[in-house]
Amino acid sequence: MSEVVRVKKENKIAYISMNRPDKRNALSIEMADELVAALEEANQDDDVKAIILYGEGKAFSAGGDLETINSLNNSVEIMKYMKRALAIIQTIRKLDKYVVSAVHGFAAGAGFSIAVAADFVVAQKEAKFVCSFTNVGIIPDLGLIKALAEKLPSNLAKEWISSATPISATVAHENGIINRVLEDDLLKGAAEFAQFIVDGPPLANQFVKQLVNHSQELTYDTNDMQETAVQTLLLQTEDNEEGIRAFFEKRKPSFKGK
Repeated sequence: MSEVVRVKKENKIAYISMNRPDKRNALSIEMADELVAALEEANQDDDVKAIILYGEGKAFSAGGDLETINSLNNSVEIMKYMKRALAIIQTIRKLDKYVVSAVHGFAAGAGFSIAVAADFVVAQKEAKFVCSFTNVGIIPDLGLIKALAEKLPSNLAKEWISSATPISATVAHENGIINRVLEDDLLKGAAEFAQFIVDGPPLANQFVKQLVNHSQELTYDTNDMQETAVQTLLLQTEDNEEGIRAFFEKRKPSFKGK
């Protein structure tokens, strides 16, 4: 894997970082491809329980790489770039494992899209989120319009998008965009937040992620069937047996994902 994406593993967590600090981690084609590969590799690693995604340097990500975009000569080239960038978002959604984005500095444009595509978002108090697309005459992409429209009242989503006003971590938290505002060390705080994932049952969490992600597509009757089928499977797992034993033995369970 190239140096535009770095990966390290520690205490059952895979830390994946965007590493173009001189470009504020703007999204090049190479970075997009390497992020997808790193995410998929972490998903297949049995030693990894949670994934933390962050940016090196002074920011999470400035979004699309304007130098790359300006070098594209026609609709075919632009579409190829967009699809490779979109693959990051689609991969995060499809992973079995939870992804936590840890934001510092700013998450602007497609950087904002990537941040909120994660299952959970934590951010330093000074961090800013910016829908900077309209500054260059375009609309949010990589799923950001839908993400904001689902989380915010429609008038507020339109304001955030069309005004391109930087949104503080505190305001983002108050509006349900992020899970935690961190006062101190970003990665330490992100790891502490992710501990419930590391300690939790991997199989159950996998199904929770997918059922919640697809909940708006399902009727209540279909959802009931899905929950019942999944629960029938989980009640026959070693993790369920371990959880019950731990309950009666008054100890913390040790889940294995089996």
